Amino acid sequence: METALYLPVKRFLEKLGFAVKGEIGGCDLVALSGDDPPIVVIGELKLSFNLELVLQAVDRAAAADEVWLAAKMSVKGKGREADARYRNLCRRLGFGMLGVTSRGDVELLVKPPTAALRRDPKKRSRLVAEHRRRIGDPAMGGSTRAPIMTAYRQQALACASALSAGPRRVKDLRKNIPEAGKILLHNVYGWFDRAERGVYELTDAGRAALQRWPQQPLDSEAAEIVMS
Repeated sequence: METALYLPVKRFLEKLGFAVKGEIGGCDLVALSGDDPPIVVIGELKLSFNLELVLQAVDRAAAADEVWLAAKMSVKGKGREADARYRNLCRRLGFGMLGVTSRGDVELLVKPPTAALRRDPKKRSRLVAEHRRRIGDPAMGGSTRAPIMTAYRQQALACASALSAGPRRVKDLRKNIPEAGKILLHNVYGWFDRAERGVYELTDAGRAALQRWPQQPLDSEAAEIVMS
């Protein structure tokens, strides 16, 4: 599974000073530096180095300052990671290459250039915003079948948790969840019912969601993120 590559690559980038989160904006991982504005790194994971991995990186490149390709190292050391043509292609495209061994070690195969031209600032801004709004790192990079725990889903779950004890007024929920009004009104997941004007209650689907994703009380840092 590609998810097995996520934690080793995450640890590698964290050692370089980046904050890493998985499955943001269709990218296997997005990493931000602590600078203002931050350096935006996009990582794509595959079980082997192949053309599809390069094509994914090409699609992501416009929104990133750096793009890293990461894949498992072949057992006998004769995979694409050893092919000079593949490495040279990544160099010409400005991509970094990381090889993950069977022991979970990460080898730097190709280092990306430090100054890449950004051609899609809007997409880049969306990635940065989602990274900063998402509480913790709830989605393992490389996931393909499970619903992605986006910042929006996290806030919807916070609303569901607040309604689990009974109907609540929207204005009361807004104290900790400023977007509560929009979330309850649009009801994207079918978790909420309008009990009366300005008051909402939880549906059976909402209770099932809380069983699937149990919620903990927001600490001060998490509450600040939700309110941002």
